[in-house]
Order: sequence, then structure tokens, then C-alpha cells
Amino acid sequence: MSEPNSSLTSNQLPAAGGDPGSLRSQALGDRAAPASTEPILFTRALTRHFGGLVAVSDVSLTLHVGEIHVVIGPNGAGKSTLTNLLSGDLPPTSGEVMFEGRNIAGCASDEISRRGIGRSYQKTNIFLPFTVFENCRLAAQSRRPHALRIFHRAERYTEINRKAEAAMAAAGLGHRADRVAATLSHGEQRQLEIAMCLATEPRVLLFDEPLAGMGPHESQRMVELIQQLSANHAIMLIEHDMDAVFALAHRLTVMVNGEVLESGTPEEVRSSPAVQLAYLGGEELLHE
Repeated sequence: MSEPNSSLTSNQLPAAGGDPGSLRSQALGDRAAPASTEPILFTRALTRHFGGLVAVSDVSLTLHVGEIHVVIGPNGAGKSTLTNLLSGDLPPTSGEVMFEGRNIAGCASDEISRRGIGRSYQKTNIFLPFTVFENCRLAAQSRRPHALRIFHRAERYTEINRKAEAAMAAAGLGHRADRVAATLSHGEQRQLEIAMCLATEPRVLLFDEPLAGMGPHESQRMVELIQQLSANHAIMLIEHDMDAVFALAHRLTVMVNGEVLESGTPEEVRSSPAVQLAYLGGEELLHE
């Protein structure tokens, strides 16, 4: 529910025709990935109250396979709360979350995960004492319809091991299989969290600030990984790094005070007078 401490400012919103920056210029040619015609997930009037505070208000958005939908906004805009509503970590006060034709709003997070929605968190959520492979194997095991036999060696479950290996390879960690997670770099630990998501074979991925705390090299690697994953997944990304946002986004939604201020292509959002006003510090004017 908490939002990060760093806020976005006017000079972080790239101006049309401005100097794009290395991440954005490198990836812009790869951004036009074909999205599926029908959304795999969409929300209708999604709302969440905390007492008298409206954290998310009447939010409607769509996610398509083959598309990266980036959600940005100032601190306290409701971005992480929105992610929690989609993943089942929080139930909505009202509204719908339609996933593959079924309303999953209010379903428990484990059920939503089993149905095919994976997520990462602002704070990396991995098993530090275990190896990379063991982390991924545990994630893959969670999809079994029944419990494992406790007296069987884990190595005997070949299908689970295959899924773990495939997830590591997809996240770029195949060469780190035997490394203990606690010894990985920060960027590799974020990759491991994504690998664990992939081991559950999701169709939708929800990423909450995956580039937070990374240096330029790790950020570049994460941008490339997310681009690759978008080919076969629908992705919703919360991110404050504006170079990464405009490198990755097929669709961009701006939230302010729990509401959708603007949604469209990156070019449409960047040229929006309402968005420019908000990022110049005039949010209060939008609600007068």
C-alpha cells in the first residue's frame, strides 16, 4: 500500500522532441509490439477506500498480451494499491477485475496467482538462504494440484525441475542456478523474483518498481528482460524511472490522487495539458 519516497517532477517527464536518454533511445524501435485484440484483463470502476481515504477511485484500464502498460504518478497516487487490488493482496471496495472472462475482484491472492497472474513487490521477495534454482523450484511446486511426497527427493520431480530451469533461463539466470540468493547482486535478486513469477507460468505480470535501486547497467538489463517477456505476457509496470518508462510503454496511464488523470500512447500522454499541469506541481488545480 505504501508508495516510494521519491516523487516525480516536471524535468523527469520527457518533452516531445527532447533528448531521449540511453534506455529510451535504445529500446524505442522495439516498442511497437503487436498486442492481442481482446484484453486478457480489464478493470471497471475499481475503487478502494481506507476509512475516509479514497486510495483508488473509479479506475478502469486494460491489459493485453504483447503489451506493456505502464502506470506512473506522484507519491500517494494509488499505484501500488492498484497493483494490490489486481493481485488479490487487497480486496476492492467496489468495481470489477475481469480476467479471462471472470470477475476475480476480491479473490484471495493465492487463487489469483494460480489462475495466471504473477507479481513482484517493491521490496524483493525471495528466499535468501536458498539457491536460485531452489527458489524457482519452490515457485513451480506451488502450481501442483496436490502436495508433494515428503520422502521423495526433490530431484525426482522432473517436470517441476524443468519449469524451474526454464524460468531461470528466461530471466537470464541460468548460469547462476547454484548461487545462494543472498550472494546475488541487487539487480540479480530482482531478476530472481521475476524468475520465480515465471516458474508459476503466469499470463499476466504485475511489476512494482523493478528498477528501484539499480545502477545504469542493471537497469538496462532489466529493461531488456521486460521487453522480452512482453512478447508472451500482458505486463503492468509501476515505475519512476522516466527513461525506462518511455523505453518500455506501449500504453501509459497517469494516476493522481487515486484517479486516472490520462491514459493513452506515450506520445498522447506526454502532450496532454492535464499531465503537464500535474507534473508542474498543479495537481490541486485539476480538482478545483
